[in-house]
Amino acid sequence: MSKVLVVDDEKLIVKGIKFSLEQDGMDVECAYDGEEALAMAQKCEYDVVLLDIMLPKMDGFEVCKAIREFSNMPIIMLTAKGGDMDKILGLEYGADDYITKPFNILEVKARIRAMFRRSKRMTKETSGEIARGGLRMDLDSRRVFIEDREVNLTAKEFDLLELLVNNPNKVYSREQLLSLVWGYEYPGDVRTVDVHVRRLREKIEDNPKDPKYVNTKWGVGYYFKAQ
Repeated sequence: MSKVLVVDDEKLIVKGIKFSLEQDGMDVECAYDGEEALAMAQKCEYDVVLLDIMLPKMDGFEVCKAIREFSNMPIIMLTAKGGDMDKILGLEYGADDYITKPFNILEVKARIRAMFRRSKRMTKETSGEIARGGLRMDLDSRRVFIEDREVNLTAKEFDLLELLVNNPNKVYSREQLLSLVWGYEYPGDVRTVDVHVRRLREKIEDNPKDPKYVNTKWGVGYYFKAQ
């Protein structure tokens, strides 16, 4: 059974989400402030965390950043309508995705199920090791090394890199990457991919502005340069 942590200080919203997800057979736990959410995440590895930004004690950004210090569990941020900077900041702090409030519960469930499907498929289909020009990916433990130095990636950063590494020199558009890595048709906003690529480069490239591994095909998309 998939385990979900829902974090929001609006108890009616939490109650509605919990009821709906449990109807789909998920095991749902709830937190109503940032400190409580962080404590629960430290004790349990959730399959996904649904995390509101505006929280008492610690805001969602602080919680997301703190979780990323010890876990790559998938995090979906809940952002206010029109809060474009909040969306970008959430991704910068390590969130895998975001949903704008007010939201349709069907969209929330679709996003969560897409993450589950992607995670299960990756676990089932991939094993062993990939090595490309100083970069090594251990697919079983989901660890990445650059010249024997371990690099800590989030779940989506790992999935994105794995797809590109497995298909060297193949250029993927942002829309294709959203579909293949995030697992659903995204409603037009490709900044999610751009932020993840930039964060990935900051972690694996000696010079992110002149990347060795993850390159840009201007006007088209991104690709992994065969070494």
